[in-house]
Amino acid sequence: MNTTTNTHIQLAAIAIELAPSERYSGTVLDETGLVLHHLSLLPARPDVRKNWDDAKAWATSVGGDLPSPQEQALLFANCRDALPKAWCWSNKTHEQDASYAWDCYFNYGDQGYGLKSYEGSAVAVRRLIP
Repeated sequence: MNTTTNTHIQLAAIAIELAPSERYSGTVLDETGLVLHHLSLLPARPDVRKNWDDAKAWATSVGGDLPSPQEQALLFANCRDALPKAWCWSNKTHEQDASYAWDCYFNYGDQGYGLKSYEGSAVAVRRLIP
C-alpha cells in the first residue's frame, strides 16, 4: 500500500426507501473499498427450520435473498437485536464441497458451514444498488 498519497473517496447522496419493519443494515463494500450496494434486513422469518434449498426458496418468496457471509457479518454488527438467536443459512455454497453452504450463528456472530440437508433458520435481505 502506498502511504505517501491520500485517498479521496466521493460518496454520492442516496435516499433509500424502506418498507414497513424493514431495517437498514449498512453499506457492502468490495475488496477495494468501493460501494457494491446497501443492505436491508427484511422483517419476515420462516415459521420452521429449513434446509438450504428451502431457505433460499423462502427468502425469494418474501421478496429477498439469503445474505452472503460478508452481509451476515454486517447484519451481526448493525442489526444484532433484530436477528434470531440461531444459526442461519447464507447464500454461498462452500468452495471445496458443494454439499455444504456457509452459515452464521447469530448468537455470537460465528461463521462456519453445514450440510445443505441440515435444517436451520434464515433471514432475508434486500440489496439496494446505488
